[in-house]
Amino acid sequence: MQTGELIGLLHLASPALPIGAFSYSQGLEAAVETGLIVDGPTASAWIASGIEHILAHGELPMLAQQFRRWERFDETAPDALLTANREFLASRESAELRQETEQMGWSLAQLCQSLEWGDPERRAALATMRPLGLPTVFALAAHAHGASLEGTLTAYTFGWAENQVAAALKAVPLGQLAGQRALVAQREPIARAVATAIATREEDIATFAPLLGILSARHETQYSRLFRS
Repeated sequence: MQTGELIGLLHLASPALPIGAFSYSQGLEAAVETGLIVDGPTASAWIASGIEHILAHGELPMLAQQFRRWERFDETAPDALLTANREFLASRESAELRQETEQMGWSLAQLCQSLEWGDPERRAALATMRPLGLPTVFALAAHAHGASLEGTLTAYTFGWAENQVAAALKAVPLGQLAGQRALVAQREPIARAVATAIATREEDIATFAPLLGILSARHETQYSRLFRS
């Protein structure tokens, strides 16, 4: 990995990236409310399950396919990008999870346009897509930074896991040491998920997370909450 690629991926995976990731827990807060997460080990297991059973077979393969389309960017790419983006949005398990990816996708797209990440042709194609899912925009941003496919998927997944740990610190709550243990425990699940996503064919991309959908729908009317999802 070249230094420029590493810097770009660290930037995109950073909690300081102003796309609002800190305000979402992606179902973790609802899992705490229902007693599925009560401490460090259960938080770690929940996060690992999300990586291995949800991201690895749905969100990450979709990100990989969108990355390849931005990389190739021939005359068929804009329509294929738009179709896949719509399919990803339709796969979200609840209204709040769809709103989350749309808001974060929109925010990252504004950065891409303002900071001129990507060439004019790709940025023009991005500007025609509304609404946007985060994976579609993240794929373009990573490609614009010269990232590899494996590096892109790894950065995306680590950023997701880090945000989950940050949510657990507040919602469980966990101490900093317990949070770091939970994050370290995600290294192998992240590596396996990235390998799975790269090998997944487009026709095999699937999202099946009924418990997450139920918890997320309940979270929309949860009496007290810190996060928007």
